[in-house]
Amino acid sequence: MVNPFSILKEDVKTAFARDPAARNTLEVLFCYPGLHALWLHRLAHFLWRHKLRLSGRLLSHLNRFLTGVEIHPGASIGRRFFIDHGMGVVIGETTEIGDDVLLYQGVVLGGTSLVKAKRHPTIGDNVVIGAGATLLGPITVGDGARIGAGSVVVQSVSPGATVVGVPGRAVEEERRPVLDLEHGRLPDPVSEAIRHVLAEQENLAQRLKRLEESLKVHQDEPQQEKPDGMAHG
Repeated sequence: MVNPFSILKEDVKTAFARDPAARNTLEVLFCYPGLHALWLHRLAHFLWRHKLRLSGRLLSHLNRFLTGVEIHPGASIGRRFFIDHGMGVVIGETTEIGDDVLLYQGVVLGGTSLVKAKRHPTIGDNVVIGAGATLLGPITVGDGARIGAGSVVVQSVSPGATVVGVPGRAVEEERRPVLDLEHGRLPDPVSEAIRHVLAEQENLAQRLKRLEESLKVHQDEPQQEKPDGMAHG
């Protein structure tokens, strides 16, 4: 059985590893709502698993009031999980989150069905989900994937892929360092598509110009007169 105090110590170390703004232990203990939300959720999840459902829901509601983070007590969360800033994060009941996952503020792991079954995302290990991203339905996000800020993901994501846009599209399939936090440098599939269309348009315009010039040369050439011996009549 894992020592609870070792888990708490691990959580504090994770905050230092994930957030360069963390300066000392007291600051992390008292000023990190994402950490508080995780600790309260663990207690609420314990109550939920032991059939104390109302108590678990009440504690999760208090958690939401205190931290701005809404985590259903039925959600399963792995180790070294970290929410940066935290405000506006929503994690649904049947969500499953692996180890070493990083979430930014405003992330929604939501459901799309009223059926009482698995209806929320499953997040693998070493996943980074950017600010304001929304993941909906019983999709799976593979290990090491990155979800860009503001993306809306409704389909499963391959391990190691980078997904951006609305709806989310994979723009990279190869693995990159997990803690690549520069979401502003992620590619934009829409602008890439527009750039491709403009380049193709320019290519077609150049071909049309050359064709028009060729036709003009042929039209300007003087017509040769027929020899007298070939005259009719």
